[in-house]
Amino acid sequence: MTGLFANPAYAILAIPAVSALLLAALPGYRLTARLNVLASLLTLIAALSLFVVPRAAPGAYLLVDDLNIVFVVLNTFVGFTAATFSASYIGHEIETGKLTPVYVRFYHGMYQLMMFGMNLALLSNNIGLMWVAIEVATLTTVLMVGIYRTHAALEAAWKYFILGSVGIALALFGTILVYLAAQPVLGEGEAAMIWTNLLSRAADFDPKILNLAFVFLLLGYGTKVGLAPLHAWLPDAHAEGPTPISAVLSGLLLNVALYAVLRFKMLIATHPEAMAPGPLMVSMGLLSLIFAAFMLYRRRDIKRLFAYSSIEHMGIIVFAFGMGGPLANFAGLLHMVMHSLTKSAIFYSVGHVAQIKGTQQIDGIRGLTQSHPVLGWGLALGVLAIAGMPPFGVFMSEFLIVTSTFAREPLLALLLVFGLLVAFGALLMRLAGFIFGEPTGKVGPAEASFVPLYAHLALVLAAGIYLPGPVVAWFQSVAALLG
Repeated sequence: MTGLFANPAYAILAIPAVSALLLAALPGYRLTARLNVLASLLTLIAALSLFVVPRAAPGAYLLVDDLNIVFVVLNTFVGFTAATFSASYIGHEIETGKLTPVYVRFYHGMYQLMMFGMNLALLSNNIGLMWVAIEVATLTTVLMVGIYRTHAALEAAWKYFILGSVGIALALFGTILVYLAAQPVLGEGEAAMIWTNLLSRAADFDPKILNLAFVFLLLGYGTKVGLAPLHAWLPDAHAEGPTPISAVLSGLLLNVALYAVLRFKMLIATHPEAMAPGPLMVSMGLLSLIFAAFMLYRRRDIKRLFAYSSIEHMGIIVFAFGMGGPLANFAGLLHMVMHSLTKSAIFYSVGHVAQIKGTQQIDGIRGLTQSHPVLGWGLALGVLAIAGMPPFGVFMSEFLIVTSTFAREPLLALLLVFGLLVAFGALLMRLAGFIFGEPTGKVGPAEASFVPLYAHLALVLAAGIYLPGPVVAWFQSVAALLG
């Protein structure tokens, strides 16, 4: 028990693990929904305590440093707000008969198990344990995507499982290659899998094995990130699963896979004879951005629309980290945070819109600002923010990425701006239909909590206007770690 208070990392893992077992055993929606929110809040508090509790020395399995604190705090915050949104959303699904009490008990247990898997991946100091944790998080989301048990939902879950399994298999092979490169230097067994050991001795590893390992790791974890052309599972999973899971997928799980890529990028970058990981990341990032930007014009389902928006923005983030350097890394971190907050807010509004209108088809969603002004303007602000309009934080991060790229590679900057403008046009075109015109479908009151939606939008707006000095210093130190 003393260890839980001495090292908050144990609490960040123990709370969702114990809660998953408890929620799976308890009956009743209202009780389990409240306990799910409470468990998520306690996990968030434990994550925030990382700022004030002295850090424990890295162990064989757990590590807390400046890099993973960014991801852990973001993960637990969005996990808490998604649990809060989920309470009203899933309640509506029960009332309409889409979910049974048995499935809801399963849902809440899986939700906490998913949070446990993601937190464990972020806190792992062992590359094998990190791989296992990402697989746990993936499998739980696969089960949750198919929770409606419709033909389309089961097909989406199966597609997610197959493509995710291919990706995780590639990542496993890359992880084994890293172990093989480290084994002659660090010896057999656990020592050659501990991240801190690997980073300190990476310059002594065989560069050819490291190069091959990074290719497999980028392709494997890149599948989880949703990078084109490895993205095919993502639109279906968003469209057919419960909307709270869409928010978690876009806002959190993609980041966890990105975190794994960044860890191995740091490892490869320390070897003077290994390949530069940047060009490969830049290429995949640009491809994802431009491909997804054009695909936005062809979407007819509102959740698929924002799924492709997630692919676009993950491309921007990977591009920024591929460029590297203090400013690009800073901008990539900021954009990752802004995207998570904004996209999850969008899905909070989209979830309620789809329930009210009874459809996810864009043609059936019109005039929201007239029929449901609080919800409609929340969606409008979210779309404007994710499109990169000032003064939201996404504009600031995209501006930093573009300017830092112009200073170093003007041609790449032109391609980047082209992709951003194409996506901007698609989102504004869709936004006009959402908020203007005669309302379609149902026009009754929205029975929902809008606190998670507007809390996220407020944070994104505040970040676009002013970033506090401690936050800037924190992100700068992380950007320096990333090289």
